[in-house]
Amino acid sequence: MAHCYYHALSSVRKWGGVPEDYLALHQWFDQSKAILADPRHRALRHHAEGIFMLEALFGATLLNADGSTVPVRLIGEQHVREDLGSIPSFADWARLITPQAWMLRGHPLDGAEAMTGETHDPTSAMTSGVLPPAQRAAGSVIIDLGRVPFGRKARAHSYRPTKTGMPSG
Repeated sequence: MAHCYYHALSSVRKWGGVPEDYLALHQWFDQSKAILADPRHRALRHHAEGIFMLEALFGATLLNADGSTVPVRLIGEQHVREDLGSIPSFADWARLITPQAWMLRGHPLDGAEAMTGETHDPTSAMTSGVLPPAQRAAGSVIIDLGRVPFGRKARAHSYRPTKTGMPSG
């Protein structure tokens, strides 16, 4: 869906009440648009763990304007399903992140390296075979979006993950 308000209207159709009963929950899911204004923002909260985070932040249930008690987790599941077609795990999103050399570096901040005499070669994982050759040779692209379309012609339903974890297009 294009805007949190439309998710809130969908919640009203499903559980009653008024859009304002649900708007803050749907806005929480889409706050990541402030840092990444394309569908990749969903990787931060649109997954099973994000739904449980929503429940931890807003409580197990809410009381809507009609006096009905609605489980917050169900509202979160509704939001993610409307955007993605299913509820992925965080691992489904993380599989699309190609490890880069800067992600593999470790730099002790407390002087532990000097005490142990150990040193860390940040390229060791890149050359030791820990990563597949295709990933070792990868450029600076961190998330492989495959066939995900962007721009005016992109449609919301184009971003549904498939069984392989790659977005359908």
